[in-house]
Amino acid sequence: MPQTLKLIAISGSLRAASCNTALLRAVAALAPREIEVTLFEHLAQVPPFNPDIDLDTVPLLAALRDQIVAADGVLIASPEYAHGVSGVMKNLLDWLVNTSAFVNKPVATLNASPRAQHAFESLKETLTMMSAQWLEAASITVPVIGDTTTTEAILRHPQLCAEFRAALAVFTELQLEAVI
Repeated sequence: MPQTLKLIAISGSLRAASCNTALLRAVAALAPREIEVTLFEHLAQVPPFNPDIDLDTVPLLAALRDQIVAADGVLIASPEYAHGVSGVMKNLLDWLVNTSAFVNKPVATLNASPRAQHAFESLKETLTMMSAQWLEAASITVPVIGDTTTTEAILRHPQLCAEFRAALAVFTELQLEAVI
C-alpha cells in the first residue's frame, strides 16, 4: 500500500471570500485518499519580516517551516496586487528564504485569474531562487471568476475539477518516480 502523499497548501490572500483560498480548498476536496492536503490558515498571524529575528523564536513560522520540510510538496495560490504577489505572501516567503524549507521541494503554483500573470511569474521566480522544484505541469491558471468563486461552485465545474486532479497527479507521479 502506497504511503500518503502530504501537501501543504498556502493561499496568499487574507480575504474571507478569497478565490485563491476557495481554489485550494477545492483541490483538497478533490484529492484522492492517498493525498492529504493541509491548508495553512494562519497567514494573518505572520509578523512583518525582520531579519534581526530568528525564525525559531516565532513558533508559528518554525512550525510552518517544519511542516513544509516534512511535506512531499507545496501548493501555492496567490492573488496579484499592483502587478506583484500579495504583500502577505511575499512576507511569508521572506521569512522562509534563508531556511531549507523549499530546497528541492516540489511546488505547484495555482493561479485563479488569467489576468494575474505578473504575480504568477513573480512567484515562480521567487520559488526558483529559493531552490524549490517548481512543477510546471502542475502549475495552472484556471478562471475562477463569475459563478465559480466559491469552493462549492468550483467543485461543480467538471473542467476545473479535471485540471486540479491532473495537477495532483503530477505530485503522485513524482512520488512514484522517487520510489523507483
